[in-house]
Amino acid sequence: MTILKTAGIVVILFVIAAVGVAYGYGLILNPTPSTPVSAASVYDFTLKDIDGNDVKLDKYNGKVVMIVNTASRCGYTPQYEGLQKIYDTYKDRGFVVLGFPANNFMGQEPGTEKEIKDFCTLKYNVTFPMFSKISVTGTDQHPLYGFLTNKATNPKFPGDISWNFNKFLIDKNGKIVGRWGSKDKPEDAAVTEAIEKQLK
Repeated sequence: MTILKTAGIVVILFVIAAVGVAYGYGLILNPTPSTPVSAASVYDFTLKDIDGNDVKLDKYNGKVVMIVNTASRCGYTPQYEGLQKIYDTYKDRGFVVLGFPANNFMGQEPGTEKEIKDFCTLKYNVTFPMFSKISVTGTDQHPLYGFLTNKATNPKFPGDISWNFNKFLIDKNGKIVGRWGSKDKPEDAAVTEAIEKQLK
């Protein structure tokens, strides 16, 4: 009986630990807020860049913007290369990529802002704007991502962020005009065609 009791206690402790880890990674019991964010467009938000400086997103008014939640230790991390490629291709025509590091999925962005910046710069030669780490899902979701994912503010492309490297395309007026998942590469034809359409 003593062995069975001990085994039972071990199992219970394991389950509690597993639940705690899953909660910490936003996998369970961490619902995204359902109340719509009070904002008319992405231009209404101010966030800190990777160096800690406040950036009003209305500085990108008139540009075509791609917003991406990023991570340094993800299977999709090599998409940094594709993001840089489309930025280089279209930046002179009024296109910009905005990267938002997030640690929501399996702890795949654990580093500090300096570590993230160094990683992106040294490994992928990233030159597009990177921002400080935020939460893109769960109870602590940043209001920008509340705006991007809530059906009330994004009726055409709503829904929770599924994983790292979800992509939103914003037109010159701040309207959400496209969305792609993690498996969709930045340089895929469907993505670049949508960018070119908005740049016309």
